[in-house]
Amino acid sequence: MNGSIIQVEELSLTLSGNEILKGVSLDIGAGEYVSIIGPNGAGKTSLVKCIAGIYSAWRGAIRIEGKPFGDYGSKELAMRQSYVPQAEGRTAPLTVEEFVAMGRYPHLSAFTSMKAGDYAAIDQAIDQAGLLPFRQRKLNTLSGGERQMVFIAAALAQNTKIILLDEPATFLDYRHQAAVATLLKTACRENGITVLAVHHDINTATACSDRIVALKEGRIAFEGTAAETANTQVLKNIYGTEFETTSSPRRAIPFIVAGGAR
Repeated sequence: MNGSIIQVEELSLTLSGNEILKGVSLDIGAGEYVSIIGPNGAGKTSLVKCIAGIYSAWRGAIRIEGKPFGDYGSKELAMRQSYVPQAEGRTAPLTVEEFVAMGRYPHLSAFTSMKAGDYAAIDQAIDQAGLLPFRQRKLNTLSGGERQMVFIAAALAQNTKIILLDEPATFLDYRHQAAVATLLKTACRENGITVLAVHHDINTATACSDRIVALKEGRIAFEGTAAETANTQVLKNIYGTEFETTSSPRRAIPFIVAGGAR
């Protein structure tokens, strides 16, 4: 970890009269993979949307690279962080290449066209995401997992230091869940990109993360390493249900199963 890149201080958010986040403070280091977990309604997605600038009516402070969030223009912020929403069957009348190219918009002006560096960034992102065979395919001809890889490729083409993701593997089959996890880990470990991701699946979070933050009822209920999170009492405190762990020769961290699942 090479110094702080995202700082959240006493962040609170109220939507439609409901207090969603309640004084959340979080410090994320450059090149760190941090997962946000917690029960439904805990505020996970809301936290990421505040940092992404989708929600703006929050109270508290957010700093990106030490600079207050409000001091950034939208394009300046988009050159520093990209956002990938949940996989919800979204499509656009574009090819894979055309959609990934949209990730370059922060680097262009109304009076400039793409240059060699832009095309290289697009090519690299498509290659990293394993999408070369789909390059000229329309998004609406792809599976949900393939489309999600396209959205992540567009975030990579944006060439930001930070990628924010909201449950990137939800609704995907196991093969595409694994592909998304591998792509994000590679971006973090090899390219030094900071990843902040909401994960619904605890095992995905423990497999990917340097650190895990658990939200419960709008507050941070736990913060620790993947190994510290894979503890039945810790998880019971977060989710309010029993858990079991089982070892696997392919995982350094125990595999976690809800206690009622036999």
